Amino acid sequence: MAVIPEITLSSGEKTMPVIGMGTSPYAPTDKETTKIALIEAIKAGYRHFDTAFAYRSEEPLGEAISEALRLGLIKSRDELFITSKLWSSFADKDMVVPAIRMSLRNLQLEYLDLYLIHWPFKLSQNVRSLPTTRENIFPLDIKSVWEGMEECKTLGLTKAIGVSNFSCKKLEELLSTAKIPPAVNQVEMNPLWQQKQLREFCKGKGIHITAYSPLGANGTKWGDNRILECDVLQQIAKAKGKTTAQVSLRWVHEQGVSLVAKSFNKERMKENLQIFDWSLTEEESNKISNLPQRKGVLSANILGPHDFSLELDAEI
Repeated sequence: MAVIPEITLSSGEKTMPVIGMGTSPYAPTDKETTKIALIEAIKAGYRHFDTAFAYRSEEPLGEAISEALRLGLIKSRDELFITSKLWSSFADKDMVVPAIRMSLRNLQLEYLDLYLIHWPFKLSQNVRSLPTTRENIFPLDIKSVWEGMEECKTLGLTKAIGVSNFSCKKLEELLSTAKIPPAVNQVEMNPLWQQKQLREFCKGKGIHITAYSPLGANGTKWGDNRILECDVLQQIAKAKGKTTAQVSLRWVHEQGVSLVAKSFNKERMKENLQIFDWSLTEEESNKISNLPQRKGVLSANILGPHDFSLELDAEI
């Protein structure tokens, strides 16, 4: 079983494994299939699991954790690091605590390790997924919603709080009033969407970056195969005897961020963990760092062609 490095977040209460298993609904799967895949992930060595109300994966993850405990795959829930997210339809101060309690019921847990604001905007009550139409999207009252997030931490419902898909501008707004600063900003990041400006900003503020879609979300309705078919990555992979995916994940890891990758294929699950006992050379790393950049596939595609100037900055 792979040994996965861990990092300490600014909240300081619990270390977080630097690679996690994503559970977003790339391809719709039934709950039992998801549960079985997550149990296999625990067997493979994953201890960090990333879910969200919007993914509809909280319940099968909770069932997988219960089964893993019953089978003795883990000795206690405390061995796991569980992240979930506040869905944008619940982005009102008075709805934040009820929302996390609902997620905890779904997961059959007493606490989360990390709770994130999913998007930097508010959605109409009836919207449960993206993309959506412009009339369903509203500016986020960051100050009041973050107060709700802080209450979640104060009540012990989560060990740490953070955000997802926040730009430098949105983080500045949050930090101007926050009593508890965000521990994490989870954003799309990979060798072809490197988020250099945002990473530098977060580093200066003590906010840890977690990268999602580190392989470009190939196989999803919004992703593509530009990472796995990148000539530079393929050449480095061939020279090192690694897969293109492993080279991409290793580069992301070497940028000092954590990452969340999803695969329900048992062999690829294992391959994604095999990135810690080797490294890229300086020349290889520089080649990847100098790749031409294209806007992230999720922000470019799943949000749709609407004007999000109220909510999003240029670099997300």
